[in-house]
Amino acid sequence: METVTFESLGLEPEILEALKRKGFEEPTPIQALAIPRLLTGGANLVARARTGTGKTAAFGLPLIQQLNRPTGAVRALVLVPTRELALQVTGEVSSLRPHGDYPRVAPVYGGASYGEQFRRLSRGVEIVVGTPGRVKDHIERGSLSLAALEYFVLDEADEMLDMGFLEDIEWIFEKAPADRRVLLFSATMPKEILRIAKSRLGEYEIVADDSGPVETALTDQIWIEVREADKLEVLCRLVDKEDEFYGIVFCATKVDADVLAKNLGERGYGAEALHGDLSQMEREKVLRRFRSKRTTILTATDVAARGIDIDRLTHVVNFSLPHDPDSYTHRIGRTGRAGNTGTAVTLVTPDEYRRIFFLRKTAGAALKKGAVPEVDEVLEAKRQRIRGRVLSAAAELGLLADEEPGIGAAESREAPGTEAPEADGGKSRESGEPEPSSASLERWRSLAREIAEGLDPLDALSAALAAGYADELDPGRYGDIRTDFLDKEATTRLFIGAGRRDGADRKAIADFVKDLAGLPDRLVGGVEVYDAFSFVTVPFEAAERIIAEARKSGKGPIVKMAFPKDGAPVRRGPPAYRKFQPGDRGAQSRGSFSPPGRTRGRRTSTRSG
Repeated sequence: METVTFESLGLEPEILEALKRKGFEEPTPIQALAIPRLLTGGANLVARARTGTGKTAAFGLPLIQQLNRPTGAVRALVLVPTRELALQVTGEVSSLRPHGDYPRVAPVYGGASYGEQFRRLSRGVEIVVGTPGRVKDHIERGSLSLAALEYFVLDEADEMLDMGFLEDIEWIFEKAPADRRVLLFSATMPKEILRIAKSRLGEYEIVADDSGPVETALTDQIWIEVREADKLEVLCRLVDKEDEFYGIVFCATKVDADVLAKNLGERGYGAEALHGDLSQMEREKVLRRFRSKRTTILTATDVAARGIDIDRLTHVVNFSLPHDPDSYTHRIGRTGRAGNTGTAVTLVTPDEYRRIFFLRKTAGAALKKGAVPEVDEVLEAKRQRIRGRVLSAAAELGLLADEEPGIGAAESREAPGTEAPEADGGKSRESGEPEPSSASLERWRSLAREIAEGLDPLDALSAALAAGYADELDPGRYGDIRTDFLDKEATTRLFIGAGRRDGADRKAIADFVKDLAGLPDRLVGGVEVYDAFSFVTVPFEAAERIIAEARKSGKGPIVKMAFPKDGAPVRRGPPAYRKFQPGDRGAQSRGSFSPPGRTRGRRTSTRSG
């Protein structure tokens, strides 16, 4: 198979040089698919590719090549869902220009001064990157004309629809010339996207980067069962156990994001909140501090975090469950990018088992159950990090070079989180130059002598560690977490499409379920049999297996998860299940229900009430 290169895509030499300067070596799949099509003209383009796969360069490079001369008119409009993404796309497109001047690019977005945007537009720009609402405002005010528009780009189109921008997008379409070329980029292809394509694009071609799931495979996905009241404690343990934690923690509401950031800050963690109540200036400051790692934890809502593309995140934590599988995919897709590994952790309360089931179905086998880190585990991880830092500092000062074998230098090479240091600090001792660390070493030794005067050296070092790391190794830093509820509440409810009219009774339903999954009597209970359908309670971990086996056989009744009425909270005791719908009952004829042949040994009577 022939290797695709940027040279083979039809890009001009000057742009190729600019790509080399930025360190771009070869195109991503979506770039290889989109760039040659956009350079050669022709049909409109609908492209599916996950966030973080290089979509901006996929449309940005052709625009730069085609619009590289100043005209003073807006020739390309790029619509994006958020202010952050508008700034990000503007910056990336600008950085790809071979000469740094043309085409001129201007961001327009809500929450920022109209005055500066008016001035930039009046001076003349070739490419406008903006959010739908602010773009519409500028068109209505007469400060933005689409009369000369050649390219209309919708980036993260699915997110724009999710955020309610459809009406604005339709309105902008009406103002654009009929002969403009439309480039629609989306991570998913919901029906509404295809409807827009059919109604607005005329002839169009669909291309898809199906390599996206590889990115997800680079992310470890775990879920941890925990009470709502213990979530903060669990999060702190997760952060402290890791050698590096640099991540986004997703919360359900703005208030939740603020409260969590405040609570984390009070416990000594560098955390800030990002949500829609912040001014644009405040949002940009928060993101600058996070990108520079002055803060390492960002608590955010889904809406605020949309369009944020930050490299090398180590973790994404779902402090609250996402509303749907697509949101989950978008969240976890923010880590594990570009060949880097990452971890996605989802905190699940006992009442949320029914919802995590669907996330597991979406993520496949990748989503595995994890455990709350024990205090001893966390303290040992921190102990090893402290040990590694001290040994690394000793190596930099040249203190380990002459140690006896097996002590000091050898151990420092094995210290977690450290690399094996060069014995001479990177400089040859044969050069005759003084050790770079000698002056520093003498300063620390002088202070050490003062501290150690009258103390045992080990006691002196212990005191220094205690002063430097405060209460880091104090078990009292962590609170208790209840886990006694886990086994008792780790159950879920199944709907069985057979009832009394099919000849089923409680024992038959229980035996049917047990035979499907090989469950013992004690794990199947709560059987309720109605005329046309039944319910049964089983261990959550067995539910997927039962449903899969029922589908595989193809002979028995329908088996699916039973869900509360939409919007109703899940309560202990008999929940409010949705009403039975036509078609829910299985294929069994009335009065003839019987469980499939038992293959796992003789069954005994079960008490299934």
